[in-house]
Amino acid sequence: QVQLVESGGGLVQPGGSLRLSCAASGSIFRINVMGWYRQVPGKQRELVAAITSGGSTNYADSVKGRFTISNDNGKNTVYLQMNSLNSEDTAVYYCNADVHALLPLGRLEVWGQGTLVTVSS
Repeated sequence: QVQLVESGGGLVQPGGSLRLSCAASGSIFRINVMGWYRQVPGKQRELVAAITSGGSTNYADSVKGRFTISNDNGKNTVYLQMNSLNSEDTAVYYCNADVHALLPLGRLEVWGQGTLVTVSS
């Protein structure tokens, strides 16, 4: 069984920075894609950034130039460096992974529990 554990959320001042981490564990052969989504109450969950095992990245327009996603394939871990944070970034951030699992053999989509990021003065 594959699980994702997120960390790094918290309260930060506008203009500040946070670094989120997400570690995958379990019966994993390969992680094809890992990404970060965020959700505000009453709104649809949206993609923030994603990265493939090969390092290709994709960002939401609202975070381009401010956020950087990276991975460590040896640790099955993805990071989200968030700079120049503003109030619009306040949300619960969820880690997501598209995994090629070993037991059972096949592809799985896995979600983390979420970590709250609050940007406020």
